[in-house]
Amino acid sequence: MAANREFQYRRIHSLLGVIPIGIFLTQHLVVNHFATKGEESFNQAAHFMESLPFRYALEIFIIFLPIVFHAIYGLYIAFTAKTNVNNYGFFRNWMFILQRVSGVITLIFITWHVWETRIQAALGKEVDFQMMERILSNPAMLAFYIVGVVSTIFHFANGLWSFGVSWGLTVTPRSQRISTYVTLAIFLALTFVGVRTLFAFA
Repeated sequence: MAANREFQYRRIHSLLGVIPIGIFLTQHLVVNHFATKGEESFNQAAHFMESLPFRYALEIFIIFLPIVFHAIYGLYIAFTAKTNVNNYGFFRNWMFILQRVSGVITLIFITWHVWETRIQAALGKEVDFQMMERILSNPAMLAFYIVGVVSTIFHFANGLWSFGVSWGLTVTPRSQRISTYVTLAIFLALTFVGVRTLFAFA
């Protein structure tokens, strides 16, 4: 019974990493990428997102609560799981380890990013191009954001591979190999978007 319950928790954890967290991450990266078109373009995109109906309900139930569950259970997995050399090879076991490491880095980064933006907005500051420009004008903070963004994207893209396995979508070696290439392409594409955005602010 306990093993079955843990299996279901892992599937829910995996699902939330894709829907809604992964969808929100992709949307967030795309909206932020408007910074590459200039300050006015980014501010318009950001203000549009802020004006969405039921914004607070969306933030709490579609973003905040799923992230909290994913993070807490993810930490449990990170500190209790072991590599599986019997079923997977050298590369996939390294991806397993990097998934756990990137999850911890991502949690630290997201917590800091929420503090610098969403919490500050609640305290009356405006989240706009100039705010991000001030944050990223510090070289150390720019480096921290680059590591955080790349880590977050890797965690999502590699998590997609695990999602396929957990939900029985990629059960054969061939399908898992194809999934590796697809998720690598997603990682590279979103990393390009994310890092290009950071340098647009910087």
